[in-house]
Amino acid sequence: MFCWGNTANGELGLGGIEEERILSPRELKFTHSTSIRTIACGKSHTLVVTSAGEVYSCGSNDYGELGHNNARTKLNLVNGLSAYKVKYAACGENHSVALNEWGQVFTWGSDKYGQLGLNANGELRTPKIVKALATRNVIQIASGYRHCLALTNKGELYAWGSNEHGQLGLGLKVKSVPQPSLITSLNGLPVSLIACGAYHSFVISKSGAVYGWGKNRFGQLGLNSEVDHIYPCQLKTLRSIKVKYIVCGEDFSVFLTQDGGVLTCGAGQFGQLGHGSTSNEILPRKVLELMGSTVTQVCCGRRHTLAYIPSRERVYSFGLGGAGQLGTKQLVNYNSPQVVIGPWLGNDGSVARPSIDKLFSGGDHCFVTLLPAKKGRKVTATDFRVLPHDSQIWTITLDRMRECEKLHEDSRVDQDLISYLESVLSSQCCINGSFLLKKELHYCCTSRHHGLDMNAIQQCFTAISRIRNETLKSVIYDSVVSLLPLLSESPPDVETLRLYISLPLYHEFNNARHSSKIQGPFAQALLRLKTEAAKIVGNWYYMLSEDYFERLVQIYKNVILVLLRASPFMNMQNQFDLNKCERTVIDSLEVLSRLNKLNRMKTYSPKVGYDTFHMTELCDTVDIRVDYVRWASENPNSRTSLKFFCNYPFLFDAQAKTLLLQTDQSMQMHNAVNEATQRAITQMLFAPVMFPVQPLLELHVSRENIIQDTIRELAAYSERDYKKPLKIHFLGEEAEDAGGVKKEFFLLLLREVLDPKYGMFISDPETNAIWFSEDSFEDEIMYYLVGLLCGLAIYNFTIINLPFPVALYKKLLHEPVDLQDLKDLSPSLAKGLQNLLDYPEQDVEDIFCLKFEISRDVFGEVKTLELKPGGSDIPVTNENRQEYVDLYVDHVLNKGVARHFRAFHDGFHKVCGGRVLQLFHATELMAVVIGNENYDWDAFENNAEYRGGYTSSDPTIRMFWEVFHELTIDDKKKFLTFLTGTDRIPIQGMKAIKIIIQPTLDEKYLPVAHTCFNLLDLPRYSTRSRLKYKLLQAIQQTQGFSLV
Repeated sequence: MFCWGNTANGELGLGGIEEERILSPRELKFTHSTSIRTIACGKSHTLVVTSAGEVYSCGSNDYGELGHNNARTKLNLVNGLSAYKVKYAACGENHSVALNEWGQVFTWGSDKYGQLGLNANGELRTPKIVKALATRNVIQIASGYRHCLALTNKGELYAWGSNEHGQLGLGLKVKSVPQPSLITSLNGLPVSLIACGAYHSFVISKSGAVYGWGKNRFGQLGLNSEVDHIYPCQLKTLRSIKVKYIVCGEDFSVFLTQDGGVLTCGAGQFGQLGHGSTSNEILPRKVLELMGSTVTQVCCGRRHTLAYIPSRERVYSFGLGGAGQLGTKQLVNYNSPQVVIGPWLGNDGSVARPSIDKLFSGGDHCFVTLLPAKKGRKVTATDFRVLPHDSQIWTITLDRMRECEKLHEDSRVDQDLISYLESVLSSQCCINGSFLLKKELHYCCTSRHHGLDMNAIQQCFTAISRIRNETLKSVIYDSVVSLLPLLSESPPDVETLRLYISLPLYHEFNNARHSSKIQGPFAQALLRLKTEAAKIVGNWYYMLSEDYFERLVQIYKNVILVLLRASPFMNMQNQFDLNKCERTVIDSLEVLSRLNKLNRMKTYSPKVGYDTFHMTELCDTVDIRVDYVRWASENPNSRTSLKFFCNYPFLFDAQAKTLLLQTDQSMQMHNAVNEATQRAITQMLFAPVMFPVQPLLELHVSRENIIQDTIRELAAYSERDYKKPLKIHFLGEEAEDAGGVKKEFFLLLLREVLDPKYGMFISDPETNAIWFSEDSFEDEIMYYLVGLLCGLAIYNFTIINLPFPVALYKKLLHEPVDLQDLKDLSPSLAKGLQNLLDYPEQDVEDIFCLKFEISRDVFGEVKTLELKPGGSDIPVTNENRQEYVDLYVDHVLNKGVARHFRAFHDGFHKVCGGRVLQLFHATELMAVVIGNENYDWDAFENNAEYRGGYTSSDPTIRMFWEVFHELTIDDKKKFLTFLTGTDRIPIQGMKAIKIIIQPTLDEKYLPVAHTCFNLLDLPRYSTRSRLKYKLLQAIQQTQGFSLV
């Protein structure tokens, strides 16, 4: 054990020597020099803690800071602590702090500023326990000149003493706080280290976030300013460099990183920053002369710094040297690292044994403990980057959970185990500090990197779910329940959000009976989060596995169902009011709403299927039609915040949404008929002739002139009439429209409108998808007509063949479109643009030779259109290629077709302008219009109904289905068109198509389809081959109606 520097007050413990300054390391003869645990250095006194837990002190004793009245120039036992085993000690300017193995804190010395935490108001010459912390298990202590910090095993950080510069971090503008007070602004942060300078303080989190507060006159907080801070502030410049250890001088700070780098900031007038100058630094700056080697230890005195590089076996010093504290045998200051001339170096500078163990410094004096040389093996010095296990906050570990798992139901539980569980599971800090990725991979925690080992979380909570002991189960449950209401709406750091990932894996989250204690409070905490914090948690949820995401959704779906079934309105569906339900129901719906938004961040590639959110049981519990009527009747601009299930349309499956669409149709048509009736009554009162009320939207059209007839007929009706049921009459044909005529009307009209002779739309050869033609000469009334027909098809539940990509429906719902939507329309074009974005080299301009313009062939002539003013002269480069792609996509899908789309949009919304569209997302709306091709031919057969003597076992029926299932997919689709008028199936799936088969006697006839009713007249054919021949003949005839 060696020491050097100032000893005017006896702080080196060398005894009553004449020298007041020791210029190079000198051996300190101390009985326990080979078993020293730690040394704490104050401004003018020293505490030494031995491995046996004894405390010795020497130096200035003006305020009783030595804890004894023996000779102050030699290390003497602090008898007041003899009954305890002390682990750590800290020194202030005139006071001392000790921490024993049970987590109790003792203080003595000056209490002028409340730094003893005892309200002593003077001085205390013997150690006394800090009663305010007696019920806490403290694991770390740190001291500034006049203030102290203490960290507990649960991650709570307490501060007391002088606060003249805000060094307590409490946000209080008071000069001192005489008792330990919790720094609430850091709640939830898993702290790994605390440190104090004279008047400033620091903490490091488990994943390297550094927070500082207090005096900052010289920039010692590293915050790029010289303003004091009364609250902890993050040093964002250090977030990514993995700071592991911090020590502070009087007005400067030193940071040691995982890779062994050293950074300093603050006062530099004595060279204590090591940058080769005496300038102050307001941002942490790397000490260049220590680069290239791995520093494992740093410590600070009042105005000097020591650093140890084990690969060189050298201690370096820089800063104030007037008391010999640099150990260079000179009383001069150095502003760059100098080698400390110690006995571990030979006369020629070569390494000799014994080797260095630990460095300690404070005030103007220093100590070093040495490791005895051992033959045959290398002895490794302490690495300050590896923090002692007993100084770290408790965490949830798999070993402890498996220990719990082994206990039987009625086994007696050790009190220490109960204390452990209560501590870690009721502490935000402990949970946030648990399950971290190994090998430092948890560092740099961001919205894109949570740093958690999901497998470890799953294993731990699986073990918890298997615990049989009732006492332990109760302790765990109560601990989690006590934690949830305390979650902050504005957490201090991204690391404090990790529990939002881990807690939902607790198995009781799956038990909806606990919703008022677990799922409800968790939902409230999640919804309370400020925007930025909520966004981070959302990003993490989106990044996690599909199984995890589905688990979250299922948790809150279960809660809603259980609470609804327990509601007093359960059997009063027509009177059900969501706003009278428990708050947890609304909160659960809001959580699902947020999860749904996350799921739809990429509409072309949702995280999980939309059906994950569907609650088919909802219709059994609540009359959603009543809910829809109330929702649709509510003024959307109303200031009231009434909630309806229709505010959460993602809960509804296709069947439910179809029911709501029918409800809306009934409402709209009912209103339209009522208005017509009201007008008729009014006219009757004031006019001699009474006009009959027309309850239908009847169109009389010819097949030969269907477009002009339709335009003429629709022009005779007002907008309100479009809400009425549509009925079609083909001139010269007998069929009554019970649905089939209407289907063919849409089929023929759209076939005509989409005919290339009109040039209204262009078709992509790869996808056969159509889009608006930029160069069409057709009047806008034609686009208006197509939009109107699309709306009429929806309101009349008729599937039409309108092969637009999903981009059209996104635009109708006012959703943005992007490159992925262009891919659905034109894969080749989209791929070319994506290749431009993905090109890895910098020579984009030379390789692609593009300008900000689009060239198109218009009737054999190439036309060029600029994407932005002057675009023909602006080359596409590496820097602006994203802008080019965005403008290109915007032109194709938006600006280039704006006029035509506006007409289509206006026509569509003339019919479908109500709130009902808000219930659909784009792909669902598309499926409502054009159906889909999710064929399930077995379901088609199973859903069949038989009349007139036919049964499923009838020989003719068996032959029919055998023949049907042998048909090609194209012939099956033709049969669907023959039977229903379209080869597409409704959004509800194949189960929505019910084929009804009835017999006819004469087998010389073809099968006949009554398209209006999906009814098939199937003669009793005598042979299988005859049935197949007649069926194939029949399905080629799918146009024209006559009465059968």
